[in-house]
Amino acid sequence: MSSKRSSLEVYLLEKLLEELDKKRGRGTELISLYIPPSRQIGDVMSVLREEYGTAANIKSKSTRKNVQDALESIMQRLKLFRKPPENGLVIFCGAIPQEGAGSEKIEIYVLEPPEPISIYLYRCDSKFYLEPLKEMLAEKEAYGLIVMDRSEATFAKLKGRSVEILETITSGVPGKHDAGGQSARRFERIIEQMAHEFYKRVGRHANEIFLNTPNLKGIVVGGPGPTKNEFVNGDYLHYELKQKVLGVVDLSYTGEPGIYELIERAQKLLKESRLVEEKRLLQRFFYYLAKRSELVTYGEKEVVEKLQRGAVDTVLVSRDLDLHRVKYRCPQCGRIIEQTVEGKKLEECKYSRPKCEKCGIEMEFVEAKTLIEHLAELAKLSGAKIEVISAETDEGEGLKRAFGGIAAILRFGG
Repeated sequence: MSSKRSSLEVYLLEKLLEELDKKRGRGTELISLYIPPSRQIGDVMSVLREEYGTAANIKSKSTRKNVQDALESIMQRLKLFRKPPENGLVIFCGAIPQEGAGSEKIEIYVLEPPEPISIYLYRCDSKFYLEPLKEMLAEKEAYGLIVMDRSEATFAKLKGRSVEILETITSGVPGKHDAGGQSARRFERIIEQMAHEFYKRVGRHANEIFLNTPNLKGIVVGGPGPTKNEFVNGDYLHYELKQKVLGVVDLSYTGEPGIYELIERAQKLLKESRLVEEKRLLQRFFYYLAKRSELVTYGEKEVVEKLQRGAVDTVLVSRDLDLHRVKYRCPQCGRIIEQTVEGKKLEECKYSRPKCEKCGIEMEFVEAKTLIEHLAELAKLSGAKIEVISAETDEGEGLKRAFGGIAAILRFGG
């Protein structure tokens, strides 16, 4: 994930792609349009007018109408642009069957991608073409992790919020020999030779794994005792990997527990990793909770209240939060109310609507958005930051389980 993209931007784009991925047209009538920043809007409009003329030859009357309506919607939207934005423009448009309504509705989605587009693409299909955007969201930078002592070595990769344990190898190197005299010295030489051979094996495994890892940002080596230093200082790693060693860290454990301890203790070395950033944010929240509780709050009602007062510095919200903010309006008096509902009950809200307390008539469904989007809008109004947190760490799981997935660090207490 690029450091220029906030966790909120990534979350919102991921959610949009998940939504678009589920949409299907009745025929090949959903349009995906990718416009690179170098492409002239006038050229794109000319292509779309040609496509509009070609669509007149489609035999199916409904498909013909849907494709032409979608092209018309796209051209109307493109008139708002003198030129593509800095990263280009992506438009998805088409007739989407409406659940329970037995009809179709033209839906259009216009977005600036998180990275510059290099291709021009027009595609008409039964689904939207999302692969270029999905590729942009894929975590690109990775860190290599090695935890070792003289008995074993474990290799792992840290990519964004994901930790992948790759392999553990054992050495067979025996412990220190207790006997004295020449036999002890001879045995010590044998042990040192076996350790040397083990380090060579660790180096070969590291070379095979990490030389083939795209966008490897660095390697961190950890473990108890002097073994890790002997390995790093020796001539065991390929020179390209040796140049990427960010540091050596003392640990209490080896194996998989050692990998997670390494991530915990090497936060400064891994500071650009999203996983480490999330741990840092939550550790700050938990520190204030224990030491200066007036500088934190949690729960939807409390966080919203503090956001509206402008007291929030940073909102911390679990990305697994399956809550939506639903808005209703009274058709007679115009009164508006909002409710928070679970995602699985969202569809019911469109048909099972509350009655206006003043007029006694059923209110109209206006819109629904995720609670994260609602909090993000409130945060923007007050200049607060919002961080979307995964449950990949113990701290992230604690936010979700103990605090309902919503918490905030405040600018001031009270």
